[in-house]
Amino acid sequence: MKLLEGKTALITGANRGIGKAIAVRFAEQGANVAFSDIAYNDDSKELEKELAALGIKGKGYASDASSLSGSEELIALVLKDFQSIQVLVNNAGITRDTLLLRMSESDWDAVINVNLKSVFNLTKAIQKHFLSQRQGSIINMSSVVGLSGNAGQSNYAASKAGIIGFTKSIAMELGSRSIRVNAIAPGFIETEMTAKIPEDFRKAWVEKIPLKRPGLPADVADVSVFLASDLSAYVTGQVISVCGGMHT
Repeated sequence: MKLLEGKTALITGANRGIGKAIAVRFAEQGANVAFSDIAYNDDSKELEKELAALGIKGKGYASDASSLSGSEELIALVLKDFQSIQVLVNNAGITRDTLLLRMSESDWDAVINVNLKSVFNLTKAIQKHFLSQRQGSIINMSSVVGLSGNAGQSNYAASKAGIIGFTKSIAMELGSRSIRVNAIAPGFIETEMTAKIPEDFRKAWVEKIPLKRPGLPADVADVSVFLASDLSAYVTGQVISVCGGMHT
């Protein structure tokens, strides 16, 4: 039996990168997959085809995770199409990197709203469903930057640190109903987001990683499978760094 057989997962920010890798890995392990992004586009259609080829039900949705009403509508649509949800992966995220001296209020607000407020929105929207079925696993995507900080990313670091505090608090609130809440803190992962980093900075970062290589989206996806599955039935309120030893 596959690790996620019989489960339905909702993954936000899944058209590309880490979110897409999680969607594919979940499908490979037998889960039905609902996924969302800010737009339903060609990437969404391609991912739907990829998921269908794995023999599960997969469907994409356009949804603004930074909107509470939009998040509530998304949960309602997914429940209508899939009947139940067992796993929520809060993966939606953006960057607006610059030094605080140059950071605008809109740079700050955009990152906090998409990265942190979205986690509140989706968790609040799905809470009643998880409480009614007395079961659920919530996986929140943080970052090693949320653990250690990083110059030029004060907005991003604040959002990712906030996710960790939120994760630990909600794990305490929902644990008595067998609802688990954990966070993953990726390090330097090869995605479209990190591809924008100048090559000299990339080399300097990789040199600081004990495993001497960037991570892959699949590395994060594998840990997500563990947290979504019954293998982690006694794990909640934790932050797992997937960083090659970058943060120890």
